[in-house]
Amino acid sequence: MDFAHIDATNIAEVGGKGAALGELARIAGVGVPDGFCVTTDAFRRTVGDLPSIDALLDRLARAEPDDRTAIRTLSADIRRGVEGVAVHDALAEEIGEALVRFGADASYAVRSSATAEDLPTASFAGQQDSYLNITGLPAILLHVRRCWASLFTERAVAYRIRNGFDHRGVGMAVVVQRMVFPDASGTMFTADPVTSNRETVTVEAGWGLGEALVSGRVRGDVHTVRDDRVVSTTIATKTLSAQASPEGGVRDVPIELERRTRSALTEAQVVCLARLGRSVEAHFGRPQDIEWCRVGDGFHIVQSRPITTLFPVPTADDEENHVYVSVGHQQMMTDAMKPLGLSLWQMTTPRQMHEAGGRLFVDVAPALATPAGRTGLLEALGSSDPLLGDALRTVLDRGDFVRGLLEDDSTAAPDADPPAGDRPDPVEADPDIVSELIRGNEASVAALRREIRNLSGSALLDFIRADIVELKRLLFDPRSLALVTAAMEASRWLNEHLEDWLGEKNAADTLTRSVDHNVTSQMGLALLDVADAVRPHPDVVAFLNRVADEGREGDGFLDEMAGLPGGPEARAAIRGYLDTYGMRCVGEIDITRTRWSERPAALVPVLLGNVRNFAPGEGGRRFERGNRESYQKERDVLARLRALPGGEGRAEETKRMIDRVRAFAGYREYPKYGMVNRYFVYKQALLREAGRLARSGVLREDEDVFFLRFRELEEVVRTGEVDAELVRERREAFRSHEALTPPRLLTSDGEVLNGRRRPADAPSGAMAGLAVSAGVVEGRARVVTEMARADLEPGDILVTAYTDPSWTPLFVTVAGLVTEVGGLMTHGAVVAREYGLPAVVGVDRATRRIRDGQRIRVHGTDGYVEILGSASRP
Repeated sequence: MDFAHIDATNIAEVGGKGAALGELARIAGVGVPDGFCVTTDAFRRTVGDLPSIDALLDRLARAEPDDRTAIRTLSADIRRGVEGVAVHDALAEEIGEALVRFGADASYAVRSSATAEDLPTASFAGQQDSYLNITGLPAILLHVRRCWASLFTERAVAYRIRNGFDHRGVGMAVVVQRMVFPDASGTMFTADPVTSNRETVTVEAGWGLGEALVSGRVRGDVHTVRDDRVVSTTIATKTLSAQASPEGGVRDVPIELERRTRSALTEAQVVCLARLGRSVEAHFGRPQDIEWCRVGDGFHIVQSRPITTLFPVPTADDEENHVYVSVGHQQMMTDAMKPLGLSLWQMTTPRQMHEAGGRLFVDVAPALATPAGRTGLLEALGSSDPLLGDALRTVLDRGDFVRGLLEDDSTAAPDADPPAGDRPDPVEADPDIVSELIRGNEASVAALRREIRNLSGSALLDFIRADIVELKRLLFDPRSLALVTAAMEASRWLNEHLEDWLGEKNAADTLTRSVDHNVTSQMGLALLDVADAVRPHPDVVAFLNRVADEGREGDGFLDEMAGLPGGPEARAAIRGYLDTYGMRCVGEIDITRTRWSERPAALVPVLLGNVRNFAPGEGGRRFERGNRESYQKERDVLARLRALPGGEGRAEETKRMIDRVRAFAGYREYPKYGMVNRYFVYKQALLREAGRLARSGVLREDEDVFFLRFRELEEVVRTGEVDAELVRERREAFRSHEALTPPRLLTSDGEVLNGRRRPADAPSGAMAGLAVSAGVVEGRARVVTEMARADLEPGDILVTAYTDPSWTPLFVTVAGLVTEVGGLMTHGAVVAREYGLPAVVGVDRATRRIRDGQRIRVHGTDGYVEILGSASRP
């Protein structure tokens, strides 16, 4: 198929690269060298002649992603077969006719074009092979076969396995394109590849063919363009260029000394190229990674693919600048959420939220435009997450992104404290207030369970929508807010004044150990009690080890266990735990996530770790130890204060603050626990309704309901009809969103800002973060990406991206905590202080910079982490 007959609808026939070239050839003012594609049908017909291909593909499909030996052997066998296959006479004749049309004696680039490359959701750049300066039909046919075979290089096969592409479902077309022998060539990104800013174009340029530049053998000049103006230029020393070889192919040629530091493009050419890039971007509707070449003053575009690593920007219906703050970083859940989860969370929160990449953001630009709002945001967000505070200051320091300060202030930060004037009056320490609020929440959830039990259809959806009003009443009860605020302010007061008066740093960390009503820390200790019920029964322990190894789904194993000696007691203990905490899970703010009650096996590895690592009664001992340490710290602090001149008054005021923080600090975790409790009741009812819809043929499967927004589900229930294609597209979009890393802060220009932090007293080479729980500890780092896969021993230091309440059971084993995301009052920090674990959060790329098994030191008082030694065998 000639480029002139190809567009985006032909991707199944000509692959991603071929389809893009066909589209490029249709853009007015964009020059594309002539060429054609050998289609995937030709590939399948020819490769289908190989007698062993089916058996080899079957074995390849069964290979594990990490089994490099099997992948290497099988892919090499397939490549040898494909490279040796005979091209059908009819196909060879067609290719020969096309060469006559475009120039039989001309040189061509022969490039692979797989059906799963250069797609909007996955870039396969460099996964298959391309060949330059190929002349004559025999050589073209040889390199077509080599391109076919490159579908099965080891790196291409491994890439497909990791990204979930079926080897049989991917076809290989081949692009045959007339060569251009340029003066200069290079790449162009229509969004900044480092900051993701959509307003800038980055052009990289070198002499000769672009092959040396793209492969990384040489550095090119780098130009940045914004608003048709070159705003920065870095000229590289270019020592060689790729040139056509007389024997075919390309060779590296040294560049003359006088041209090595000369720009390969004039400023006018850079601007002209950037305009071409914007035309290409406009045609495809998203930022592009473009390969170009220049002959004289004319440009040719030889390839364009979407930039798949950019985080998408929330849509806005105005031309204003927006500053989006990540809700996930505040909630300790930065994973992508499914549409039902996104919509339920938006129905729950009082603030307007914006979606992008399966995450939620709050636009704080209006607040930044007011004096009180700006001060409140920087204080609230900056103190809880210094990296976010730094990112906000970076935007403000530019002076031209956020509009000038206004007098009115009506916008608050996401999950921030209320403005000072709106704070409730201080609450005196009265534990009965906490008990009353908890009893009210428990009674409300019990009523919800009774009333929702027999509802279905539209009545169920109407009931849930109405009940969310009750959920919001409980979540945002002014009395509840008053207690949380009182505890936070008392903790802050104690840290500030005791450091000032006594030189005591972070004293509140010890003073808040083993407080009452902390449902999250109690959850970790309660699993130690479950271990006590399991430990005496060897048959139960052996059975649970098999459950962990097999990765069981569902809760059927609990009934199997009941037939073993000690099984009924163990089952009763586990079920009792699930009755209280089974609605929790990793990423619990997303209603679609699998709860512990739905998959109890997720808790088994942690439970077995408790059985193995602790003696009976550890849960009670831990709580009592924390109590003793807290009251000892209180006595010590008060005695030292009374010894100061005029210290009696200070001691009296400090005692009031200690009583207040101990009465109310634990309650901070309860409102979210109540919300998650309610979410699980909703989920169970919605899945019953989804099952009814699936049985009646409306939904393909129960979990299709997760890919509908709540209002869409209401319509499906009402009409009995669903847009199956929409559900399919949402599933595909969710898979692509999972691969994205959300930023702390994102501007409407698409610029990603994650902030920087370095404490002044951190030693050289230390990784800086936010000190959230005092103390210093050394130990073996265990880098854990999934709670269910954690294999921890006492003394280990947990290193992970983030922790939400579901990670609490792991905290009873570890000696310290390091996370990439977090703040002073986020769940990991609160529980770390409760358990007395030194903790540093907000450590950029901690899970990549620290290797599993390395010995590290966590400075929870000063906020940094040191690597002490190389990784040891876990």
